[in-house]
Amino acid sequence: MTSIARERQSGSDRVPVNAPTFCLRVRSICGIVRGFFPRKNHYLIGANNSLMAFAIIKTGGRQYRVAEGDTIDVDLLETEPGKQVVIADVLMHADGDKLTHGAPIDGAKVTADVIEQRKDKKIVAYKFKRRKGYHRTVGHRRKLTRLKIKSISVGAKKSPKKETD
Repeated sequence: MTSIARERQSGSDRVPVNAPTFCLRVRSICGIVRGFFPRKNHYLIGANNSLMAFAIIKTGGRQYRVAEGDTIDVDLLETEPGKQVVIADVLMHADGDKLTHGAPIDGAKVTADVIEQRKDKKIVAYKFKRRKGYHRTVGHRRKLTRLKIKSISVGAKKSPKKETD
């Protein structure tokens, strides 16, 4: 019997009863696994105990997972602060059990407000070659646009109208 099993039987407060355990055959190492088993995603649950709708959008060559009310930093967009931006490259939309995906989804869009134009933190790349007297410092700051997601809408596919003769 392992020491964890003895502690569980004795009622010790050090190890919770429902904690998952693991045992390795090499050297009989046993312990508690924390973070190994997936937990419920508490950030996905909304006010009415249902899964919140989210979308995966593509802008500036990158993909972002967004939900209503999120604030994200994307590569520079040519708009002024206070204006609205509509992003039509919606790659996936999930709302509870309903899942829609495409490349991009027809008729889907994400509406966001531009909060500010800003610069990212400075990135410094220092290059050198030893014993050669070669030193170079190169750096840059990415220009970013901060967006606040207002709404995610998935338009239904419009069927072509039938012509009657």
